[in-house]
Amino acid sequence: MFHPRFTAHLEQQLTDFFQEQTAIYNYTPVHGGDINQAFVLETGKGKFLIKVNAAMFGPDMFEKETRGLITLADTGCIKVPRPLFDGKYHQQIFLVMEYIDKGTPSVNFWDDFGKSVACLHHNEGDHYGLGYPNYIGRLVQPNDAHDNWAVFYAQERILNLSDKAAAKGLLDAGHLSAIEKLAAKFADIFPVEKPSLLHGDLWSGNFMVAPDGLAAIYDPAIYYGHREMDIAMTLLFGGFDREFYAAYHYHYPLQNGWETRVELCQLYPLLVHLLLFGGHYRSSVIEIIRKYAV
Repeated sequence: MFHPRFTAHLEQQLTDFFQEQTAIYNYTPVHGGDINQAFVLETGKGKFLIKVNAAMFGPDMFEKETRGLITLADTGCIKVPRPLFDGKYHQQIFLVMEYIDKGTPSVNFWDDFGKSVACLHHNEGDHYGLGYPNYIGRLVQPNDAHDNWAVFYAQERILNLSDKAAAKGLLDAGHLSAIEKLAAKFADIFPVEKPSLLHGDLWSGNFMVAPDGLAAIYDPAIYYGHREMDIAMTLLFGGFDREFYAAYHYHYPLQNGWETRVELCQLYPLLVHLLLFGGHYRSSVIEIIRKYAV
């Protein structure tokens, strides 16, 4: 439950945002993923979603999420919940954003979704990276700029996380050696493409059907990277409808052999899950390493 003082603090924040006295009448917990608590706020200005977490996980986590949501929304490619404000109250951080009601999928839901992600990926950057670190889950995601995808993926993603996994005893020296050999092959494996704006964590838990029957995406971990990363992420936990991929290919065809690179792209989110949750993700990571590091 919210402490009355936290509720009063939020009411003041809402009042400042709307420049009009705004009261909170009720709040209801909703599913907010594995990392945050989430609630629907019922206020005099309508419903809003608030995400809450302990500041110990990263005091700027919601600030970075806000920047990511705005970047995605500003492309005009796909529906994104607009953030109102983020802040800190004692040892809690919070993010208040637009609340999107659940709708019924339109007949062209998956076709439009694929087209929208292709539109998003047409937004190109000058470098791979982002210019500032952000988060994937509660892990800091480094995004130092690189001109080469193979170098970026090796240094900012795979080697960075595998070192952390080894430090926790989740991988051993032999695994690290194999990962280094694999990373050295990235330049020969990945085709050259310009950096695309990525959602960064595009799995089935991070999209919903909006009231207009089309897709809305949220919980981003944005950066400019190889667009096969987003596509591989959609395939990691069951995959999207085949119409999604057909529409994506029509509007922004993937380069030949993309299917053979899916698991290599999935190595990054699997390392993330290994660090966050352990368990069977270790065997998934090791299987990919053994398959491609020979």
